[in-house]
Amino acid sequence: MQIQWYPGHMHKANKAFKEALPQVDLIIEILDARIPHSSENPLLAELRGDKPCIKVLNKSDLADPDNIRLWQDSLDREQNVKTLALSQNHPERIQKLTDLCHKMVPHRSKVRLVKAIIAGIPNVGKSTLINTLAGRTIAKTGNEPAVTKIQQRIPLDDGIVLFDTPGVLWPNIENRHSGYRLAATGAIKDTAMEYEDVAFYTIDYLLTTIPDAIGERYDLDVLPKTELEALEAIGRKRGCLRGGGQVDLNKVSKLFLTELRAGMLGPISLETPIMVKAELIEVEQKRQIKAEKKATRMRGKSKKR
Repeated sequence: MQIQWYPGHMHKANKAFKEALPQVDLIIEILDARIPHSSENPLLAELRGDKPCIKVLNKSDLADPDNIRLWQDSLDREQNVKTLALSQNHPERIQKLTDLCHKMVPHRSKVRLVKAIIAGIPNVGKSTLINTLAGRTIAKTGNEPAVTKIQQRIPLDDGIVLFDTPGVLWPNIENRHSGYRLAATGAIKDTAMEYEDVAFYTIDYLLTTIPDAIGERYDLDVLPKTELEALEAIGRKRGCLRGGGQVDLNKVSKLFLTELRAGMLGPISLETPIMVKAELIEVEQKRQIKAEKKATRMRGKSKKR
């Protein structure tokens, strides 16, 4: 899948984040509970060093609860990292985030305001979370990526100042599966992807892991065996047809991804810790092969000289 989605404002946002990092006591990284690994910014992990970090698994109502617990167990093993699963359906739990901030930097909270930088990929629900924490509308929200464009400082009532940053993606995704998952959950603008490509990938995964969710949502008498059969069956059920009664794959792909993002297929997780571990091994192998090819080319050029 080819995605062109790293515009100039994201480069500026990355630069602003680097400049603000030395001024803060801890980092709050908002992750999508459906794809905790794929929505985790690798650049942030490199930059933060040993600075305390709270990883919020947001939109937890849309993800499988058992899988959320697996991810929390995995992420909590990282040094100076604590996790918290949150959802806008339960705003009363969001107060736990500020309590955890004070616990993570107790020596700071006793003498002055705790400064926390809050970061996350586009469309992960960061602005909505900030508005809930502040008890008023401060950050602009929207149902598409790249709404927040500038950095803001937001004082909260309980001794915390939030440094808000625009939603940032990174210029290179080595794990192709992560690219598809980011597109499926709405982190990448729809204009930068092919609906059919993303829908085929996603529905293939769901047919392998939770096929009954497809059958129940779209009232299918017979469960499809392939992604094409599934999209065509859904298209016929929902009237996504062109002339001659053919299924409009673009239209049904849009419908499927819209309903998936809204949680209409039920709480669904698109990756597990075990799955990601295997994928990262594959990424490392490809990285080594690429490095070996580059070294071979360099040796060839040296001989010619």
